Amino acid sequence: MRQISYDDSPSLYLIPTPIGNMEDITYRSLNTLKMVDIILCEDTRESIKLLKYYDINKKLVACHEFNESNIKEYVLNELKNGKNIGLITDQGTPIISDPGYIVSRFIIEQGYNVISLPGATAFVPALTSSGLEPSPFLFYGFLNSKQSKMKEELNILKDYPFTFILYEAPHRLNNTLKVMLDILGDRKIAISREISKIHEDVSRGTISEFVDNIDMLKGEFVLVVEGNKNIINYSELDIIEHVNLYISDGLSEMDSIKKVARDRNVPKSEIYKYYHKNK
Repeated sequence: MRQISYDDSPSLYLIPTPIGNMEDITYRSLNTLKMVDIILCEDTRESIKLLKYYDINKKLVACHEFNESNIKEYVLNELKNGKNIGLITDQGTPIISDPGYIVSRFIIEQGYNVISLPGATAFVPALTSSGLEPSPFLFYGFLNSKQSKMKEELNILKDYPFTFILYEAPHRLNNTLKVMLDILGDRKIAISREISKIHEDVSRGTISEFVDNIDMLKGEFVLVVEGNKNIINYSELDIIEHVNLYISDGLSEMDSIKKVARDRNVPKSEIYKYYHKNK
């Protein structure tokens, strides 16, 4: 275990930026943006709007999902030269479904400070305004864009008893809701959009009420979904019944065996051998 106490040495600062309303930024974030020597940003065209609004003039360097692996050495060299660096994304907190993880992990490994500031992020107001149980919750972010992978992810999420949170783009939303209805069943859901902007709203109901009945607007949607309230006590099932339960839900035999192994916290090889010997 390595413990690092922050000091005055050159540091990488993860700085949240407004997700809509320009006033959703902390004094500390503004002061840090003014203090750092260089600002890494997801899109310079977007970040310059914020910096101009607050009359901040700094060197901007693009840092996005397509160049993050290459730019980490640049960041390290600037820190070695005594520079403080800020990292921002277009909106919200860096790394939360946004770039920043590859660079920050690399800088941590090199022994430098990586300091994350608290601030704006979309999933917290979506959760607290949803009307669904707030704790415990799981933030999942974006589901995979490939439908087969999306189904696999939802098949894992469907067994969790707690509220979970997804991000989704407008052009994918209706299809995602259809797949969710098919796999999760008709659960309570809250759909937030345009959070902290002029046309902010939140719609609450069940998944079936929104399928083919949701307006497509610009921006990202935040989906807050009710957890599974019909949890099965797997200890009451033998292994054969447990595997067959998942098969009856439409999973393949091997995927069912994997899920049973995960449910029971035993190696899947043991489940596989027992199932094929006794089924």
